[in-house]
Order: sequence, then structure tokens, then C-alpha cells
Amino acid sequence: MKLVTAIIRETQLEAVRTSLIEAEITRITVSSVSGHGRQVREEIYRGRKVIPGLIPKIKIEVAVNDDYVQTTIDAIIKGAKTTDNGYDGTVGDGKIFITPLEETIRIRTGEKGSSAI
Repeated sequence: MKLVTAIIRETQLEAVRTSLIEAEITRITVSSVSGHGRQVREEIYRGRKVIPGLIPKIKIEVAVNDDYVQTTIDAIIKGAKTTDNGYDGTVGDGKIFITPLEETIRIRTGEKGSSAI
């Protein structure tokens, strides 16, 4: 079992969600987060250029069995990758993190492991 965590642009949430549903991945958790990496966004505030410290993003978490990890990754990339000025993908499209998931327990039934996902 793995936990697939993706940090994406807010504007790409619906495209990623649709892509995951098309890949038959329907159980996801979505959170609003903020942070920064290479992406720099300049804004005009009171006539001056400012670079805010943190940029709003969306965090998607999907717990999957090992057989669905690559399918989940492919669906997220398909929905999150932007095209700009003829380039395939742009700075700020996001990141995907894969972490081992030690245990999963369904509260309602007490099921554990892969069947609880």
C-alpha cells in the first residue's frame, strides 16, 4: 500500500479529479495548502511589485494498493501538467510524493490492510 500525495495548482484541481475518475480512482482527499518552490509570482500592491512568500496550492492524497500506484501517478500528471507557449509543462505544475503506507483501517468495519482502501 502507498500514499500518493500531489501538490498542484488550484486551477488544475478539476482536471486532475476528472483524470483520476477516468482511471477509476475515486477515493481522494483534497486540502488547500500554501507554499513555494521554484515558482515565483509577482503582484502589484499599491503600485509596487511584490513577491508574496507563499502561493496557494491544492494537496491531493490518495491511498492505493501497489497495483494502482502508477495508474494514479499517470492520472495526476495528465490532469496537472499545463502547456504554455508551446512548452510541455511549466514551472509550478506541482510535485508528487509516494510514501509507504504501513496500515489502513476502515473505522466502520474494522477491516485492515488492502481491503480497507
